[in-house]
Amino acid sequence: MNIAFFLVPKNEVIYLPINCTMRQALEKMEYHRYTAIPLVDELGKYAGTITEGDLLWKMKNTPGLTFADTERITITDIYLRMINTPVKINSEMEELLSLAIVQNFVPVVDDNGIFIGIIRRREIIEYYAKRLSNN
Repeated sequence: MNIAFFLVPKNEVIYLPINCTMRQALEKMEYHRYTAIPLVDELGKYAGTITEGDLLWKMKNTPGLTFADTERITITDIYLRMINTPVKINSEMEELLSLAIVQNFVPVVDDNGIFIGIIRRREIIEYYAKRLSNN
C-alpha cells in the first residue's frame, strides 16, 4: 500500500528550521511534549531530526552552559546522534517497517528531497496489526 494514505502533511507537523537555536528546540519540545522533531533547511529539504538526547549531550559536553546560553547555540552546532532516514512519497508500507523499529516517525520527502510530512510509528504498527488480524 502506498504510504500517502498515512501521511501527516507538513502543515500539521511540528518541525524546526535548521538555523533555529537550541533554546527554541528545547521550548518547542517541552510545549508539544515531543522527544524528537524533524529539521528543515532554508530550501525546505529534510535536514535531520533533533532529539532530547542530542540536546542533553550538548548540555553535558559544554561546561558552564546555562539556559540563557542556549539562545546563542544553533542547531547546526549540535551533533545529531540519530539518523532518521526519510522515504519518498511513492514508497510502499513495507519499506517503513524496519525504519519504525528505530524511529518514532519516518520523514517523507518528495523527489527533490523537500520535506512534505511524516508517518508516525503508530500508524505503521496499526497497519500491520490490522493485516495480521485479517489473516
